[in-house]
Amino acid sequence: MPEGDTIHRTAATLRSVLEGRDLERFDAPRVRGRPPAAGARIDAVEARGKHLLIRFGDGAVLHSHMRMTGSWHTYRTGEPWRRHASRARVVIETASSVAVCFDAPVIELLDERGVARHPQLAALGPDLCVPDPEVEEALRRMDALELATPVGVALLDQRVASGVGNVYRSEVLWASRVDPFRPVGEVDRVVRRTLFVTAARMLRSNLGGWRRETVPGGLAVYDRAGRPCRRCGETIRTRRLGEQARSVWWCPGCQA
Repeated sequence: MPEGDTIHRTAATLRSVLEGRDLERFDAPRVRGRPPAAGARIDAVEARGKHLLIRFGDGAVLHSHMRMTGSWHTYRTGEPWRRHASRARVVIETASSVAVCFDAPVIELLDERGVARHPQLAALGPDLCVPDPEVEEALRRMDALELATPVGVALLDQRVASGVGNVYRSEVLWASRVDPFRPVGEVDRVVRRTLFVTAARMLRSNLGGWRRETVPGGLAVYDRAGRPCRRCGETIRTRRLGEQARSVWWCPGCQA
């Protein structure tokens, strides 16, 4: 699943080819809601955690979430697409460019009232990809969780703070020397703050490039099970965690 840095990079790419242009064609098969009219100005492209919003001058708002399968592509007008047209969920065309969303399971047409009342969008915690994230609000939301919640589950909860996915969950916990299975009630508040500050730093540092790094040369623990820890040399382990049973990677030597 794309994480917050990927969605913010995608938004920046779409912004460069769509924002301020007039819409010539909008096609969203099987998507309910009022589509933007031809000629409407594309006012803004916004990333919110792992969600992406495209606002049109006539009040329509396109909401997309990539989940595990979706992606946005951009093309010059007339350029061949890299995927088959049958996989396109949304096509947005201007005089000079085409933006296509392929295979995304969540595509919705809303208005501003619908955005404000959307259950997932309205519940999102502070976006850790922005320049000055609301760390205090994220801490307050973590404080409200059940004390027995594993901290590795809390970091993936987009209602606490948005943008952290499975890669950053593992990398942040390793950088902060925190066991992913430790209950949040046993994690000192200073350490909780460190988790959010570290997550924000890592996410922000990867907004400018497509090769994700959290340590020099790559990643510290994510997808490195069976290999030595870069810090202490202990063998990295992996295990399923939480109701969604997503894998987490950690070092039992320095994340005791």
